[in-house]
Amino acid sequence: MAYTFLDTLTTPGVISAQTAQGVRRIWEMDHDRAFDRFGENEAAFIAARDSFYLASVSESGWPYVQHRGGPQGFLKVLDDKTLAFADFAGNRQYISLGNVGADDRVALFLMDYPNRARLKILAHMQVRDLAADPDLAARLIVPGYKAKVERAFVLTLEAFDWNCPQHITPRFTGAEIEPVVAALQTRIAVLEAENEKLRAQLA
Repeated sequence: MAYTFLDTLTTPGVISAQTAQGVRRIWEMDHDRAFDRFGENEAAFIAARDSFYLASVSESGWPYVQHRGGPQGFLKVLDDKTLAFADFAGNRQYISLGNVGADDRVALFLMDYPNRARLKILAHMQVRDLAADPDLAARLIVPGYKAKVERAFVLTLEAFDWNCPQHITPRFTGAEIEPVVAALQTRIAVLEAENEKLRAQLA
């Protein structure tokens, strides 16, 4: 059976490390985890993200990781094998752009810190000119988001995998905290009004 994500990354060095740590037998067992097509669970998880980490490989052999952010859902699932996102203008170093021109292999980490969940993706990434592909542009452009779109990146899935929640520290965005804070502020306002009323009665 296949465990596509791990099979893709298992080199002789990885096998040596697994053997030295006494866990090689775990990964030699039969597995049925191809994970080479996105399902409804993955599509929903991806649609809820407002950022991810993107790793590419430079021609000098150095890995490069960058943070990609935007409005929630800016990373789109086009079909069960394809992702895409609009490339918003940034610091203009173009390291990822240059790297995928030479080697199209990339890895993505998508984090859900409040729920301590992490989706890892291996893919091949291509550059697309949105001016030449209006249908793709219509799917990727985020109305109202004030960012210059320079191009699109389209990713063909190789494999994905889910991580266990161990060691993921919960973190929350302002938008996630806002409803909780609003409820506390409402409760505080009610209590303050009750206190004022009691003070007035005792005066």
